[in-house]
Amino acid sequence: MNHGTTFNPTAAARSVVPFPRQEGGAEPPRAQRQERTPPQAETLRVIGQNGFRYLHHNGAPYAVPYGGPPVAVPLRAAAHTGTGSLRQHLIRAYLATENRTPSQTALADALAALDALAMDAPETELPLRISAGPDDPAATWLDLGHPDGASVRIAPDGWVVTHPDPETGPVWRRSKLIRPLPLPDRVVGGWRAGIEEFAALLPFGAETLPLAVGWLLAALRPGMPRPVAYLTGEQGTGKSTSGQMLAGVIEGARARLRQAPETLRDLGPTTAAGWVLALDNLSGLPGWLSDALCRIVTGDAQVTRALYTDDDVNVLVYQRPVLLTGIDLGALRNDLAERMMPLELQPIPRNRRRTAGALWAAYEAAHPRVLGALLDLAVEVWADLPYAAAELTERPRLADFAELLHALDRVTGWRSLDAFNGTQDALNDAVLDGHPVAAALREWTASPAFPSGGWQGSMTDLLQVLGRDGRGFADGWPKTPAVLSSRIRQVAPALRARGIYVARASGSNKHGKVWAVTYAPPS
Repeated sequence: MNHGTTFNPTAAARSVVPFPRQEGGAEPPRAQRQERTPPQAETLRVIGQNGFRYLHHNGAPYAVPYGGPPVAVPLRAAAHTGTGSLRQHLIRAYLATENRTPSQTALADALAALDALAMDAPETELPLRISAGPDDPAATWLDLGHPDGASVRIAPDGWVVTHPDPETGPVWRRSKLIRPLPLPDRVVGGWRAGIEEFAALLPFGAETLPLAVGWLLAALRPGMPRPVAYLTGEQGTGKSTSGQMLAGVIEGARARLRQAPETLRDLGPTTAAGWVLALDNLSGLPGWLSDALCRIVTGDAQVTRALYTDDDVNVLVYQRPVLLTGIDLGALRNDLAERMMPLELQPIPRNRRRTAGALWAAYEAAHPRVLGALLDLAVEVWADLPYAAAELTERPRLADFAELLHALDRVTGWRSLDAFNGTQDALNDAVLDGHPVAAALREWTASPAFPSGGWQGSMTDLLQVLGRDGRGFADGWPKTPAVLSSRIRQVAPALRARGIYVARASGSNKHGKVWAVTYAPPS
């Protein structure tokens, strides 16, 4: 079949060649030979073999229609709400050609044969929503989620709505979380007009808006570690609605915010099935979820045993933009704090409040212009990134995001990188305030009792010094030198940011190895 033509199920079905008769048997009458039709399973197999090419993604087979949109359909699923499964496509093609329903046995046999034929299919990356340019590393692609596979190619020389070549890619993978996006509009006033229209819908302050725009730009770049966007504010600031609108710019209007899962096993599939992981109304973060969010930001793989097998596994690989909403997450672990970016929402005056219906109507009307403005800005930032990266001299932990913010500042005149560094300083203080050992170290090093030239001693000695004034009897206080050392390591980067250094020194005393504590107040 010509790969460039539209898939015709009727032609695919009629291309079946009848089985040759067995040797030595009597030739059937001519009328019987003309009436002979292939079995249902064979007809279905030929439709699938002639109408689709096959790929493997993450070990699972997918089918891509010849002449159809660059969207892969899963081979083994019974049904799929995002793209339809191969089973559903075969049934529809068979109904179109034969005007009757195939038997379940024939479907199972045909799919088993196609699954076997797909064993030799190449392993191919099937991106979800965002993809790197297959022909240009400086370009990125955005899947608009339309049935025809319409996508946006974003490059330093401009953006364009087009349809990727199914042969060269990207070939998209979809789930029911991939909602359609509107066709982006080119705003008459340029990206500034579109961003101003977006800002009028959300209660962001002047310092927070550039960070939100930077997070959206980072979400358009595959493989980039991005900070966890944390929408916070007092009650009534519209955190959930603002989260839906922020994620919805690239996930579709009214993007679903999800309840935090109860287990790590539940988190993996829901994260892998969508692009933005948006968790709503959090009032605290258990340790396992804090660690998992850190891995999702930088890239993670979840391996579980495949059902009904003894030695096979399922592997989910993902790296996603993360958005959280809540009033207070409680005490943060330092690892997560270094990957977070609070976005403070302003109180909404009573005379500016709108009904939910009016607000969403305004958002949906503005969405094409907001998306177009974001793409216009992305083009300029993509073009400036190499120069911004060469100019930047200091980088925080999320160095790629810092380079993007610096390019954004060079293009817009904003100070988003300074604002991001300011949020990191505030989070450092929050980590230290919520950590008993860190709080004790800060209080001690800032007091007259701390030696001007620093302190040296073993961890046992330090435990005794910090445990004075009744701290040693408090719940959660470390009871052994080893636990104290572990607690200090947890917050060492935050302590250093505040000029407190705890490091091994040479020598030992009767209680063990000697450690040095020094304090140099930051400028």
